[in-house]
Amino acid sequence: MHQPHLPPPNPYAHSRPGPGYTVVEVLGEIDMATADALGEQLDALTRDEAPQVVVDLRRVDFFDCSGLRVLCRAERRARERGGGLRLVSDQPRIHRMLRACGLLGRFPPLPELPLPPRGASGAQEPSGT
Repeated sequence: MHQPHLPPPNPYAHSRPGPGYTVVEVLGEIDMATADALGEQLDALTRDEAPQVVVDLRRVDFFDCSGLRVLCRAERRARERGGGLRLVSDQPRIHRMLRACGLLGRFPPLPELPLPPRGASGAQEPSGT
């Protein structure tokens, strides 16, 4: 599997390779003032063909519609290029926000990062894509 060039980290998001996908760990508060920092990471990772991206929201303190806009744009870009984008979140407030905005079906959150299948070399797409 082709590993994308990882964008430089910023105070709100950083990327790292995962087994068959790239993880974007999101930190702190994502709002109108900081959503572009997340967008920079996701734009870089959805630039290539067939990107597989998992956005980890477990360390987010606050996430508003500005962050949702960035996620929707990145998911659309990934899908258009033959890839996918999944969310990891164990926070009920993020699940409620996704449901309230009608995005729970588009972004069904995983409770933790997907694991590679047993005996696999680590090249797995995130489940559900």
